[in-house]
Amino acid sequence: MTDSVAGLDPCVHCGFCLEACPTYVVTGDEADSPRGRIVLMQAAARGDLPITDEKLAYHLDRCLGCRACESACPSGVEYGPALEHTREALAKAHGVPWVARLVLAVMAEPRLRRPALRASRLLRPIARRLAGRSRLGFSFGMLAASKMTLDGKTEGRKDGRTEGIGEELPPYRRTALPPGTAVVFRGCIMDDLFSHVHDATERTLVVNGVNLLSVPQQGCCGALHAHAGLLDDARALARQNVMAFRQHADATVVVNAAGCGATLKDYGTLLQGDPIEEAAIAFAARVRDVTEVLAERGPRPGAAVPMKVAVDPPCHLQHAQRVTDQPLKMLEAIPALQVCSPANAAHCCGGAGVYSVIEPGLAQQVLANKLESLAETGADAVATANPGCVMQIGAGILASRKTLPVVHPVEFLDLSYRRAGYYGGGSDP
Repeated sequence: MTDSVAGLDPCVHCGFCLEACPTYVVTGDEADSPRGRIVLMQAAARGDLPITDEKLAYHLDRCLGCRACESACPSGVEYGPALEHTREALAKAHGVPWVARLVLAVMAEPRLRRPALRASRLLRPIARRLAGRSRLGFSFGMLAASKMTLDGKTEGRKDGRTEGIGEELPPYRRTALPPGTAVVFRGCIMDDLFSHVHDATERTLVVNGVNLLSVPQQGCCGALHAHAGLLDDARALARQNVMAFRQHADATVVVNAAGCGATLKDYGTLLQGDPIEEAAIAFAARVRDVTEVLAERGPRPGAAVPMKVAVDPPCHLQHAQRVTDQPLKMLEAIPALQVCSPANAAHCCGGAGVYSVIEPGLAQQVLANKLESLAETGADAVATANPGCVMQIGAGILASRKTLPVVHPVEFLDLSYRRAGYYGGGSDP
């Protein structure tokens, strides 16, 4: 286990990470800070602290895994990989909470996930009315928040696709850029609860000259399993995806969920020593966030969307993938859209995969700081590029009985393009 935490060695305990850590900001407990957790992980790796120690598990379980400490660290400490490997040892010693195992098992198995999540979509109207601050009420709020709308024309249908848009992409006005080829990574939660975001992603890519291909054998990326310490399960899912995407080896893999993107880009490390390691490295090199692709291609300007949007970047986009400017550049293509950032944009919202299920109390405290910061912006909507963040922030807003929509940034560009008539046919302007 010592080698797995070697990335922590550069830590000089300077404390730059303290105020970057959402859990330390809330608790003020050194053991709930990156610096404190590094000491605990190193002690466990050396054998000075048994992996069965309850306090070790307690403080590491309370870590969001947001990796904001890595962005704040001047010494280049690699906190995230060490946390995942230590959690793997903890999972073997203590087990994983049954509710987390249930969620992860459902996400990994399409035959369980698809009917469960597709049935959940039918409950969104009821869930919105039942949203609240209690543990059950917050769960209803998360479900309701999985589909918020910016425009009356985008009201969802029961099958999860977008009203007024057929199964095939409609005629569009083509960009003058040379064509690119891409495959959209559909994942698990994104595919079954956020298919409207996939639709928006595909439409905006097509308008910007990207030819889309399909990979039907793809599945869950394994991010939630890796964060929970179930690395063997994560590796199995990674192998499945690497092999599935080999059929389009030259195509860019476009991902619109920050947590998935961070894990997909790390497949080479996750499958280190595996027989398909070389293929995993090649796959990871092709993965790009949708905002990276669109920003690189322009993107094509659309029609005016006169709104003020607070952009709250997901932790695994800004801290893990280090993608920060591209979402803002993408939104610059929308006339009249006013973009702002909350004061604590670098802090986690408290979603962090299944964290809000396992640590609901601390997750709510972290979220409260985020909601306060977002309210101070006076924005008409919130944009964040990860399903867990959309659901966490949206549930918090619904619990407050407010109507501020929380959506993926690409949905703004999609709305702009629809208003510009790009989806209704016509010749090139």
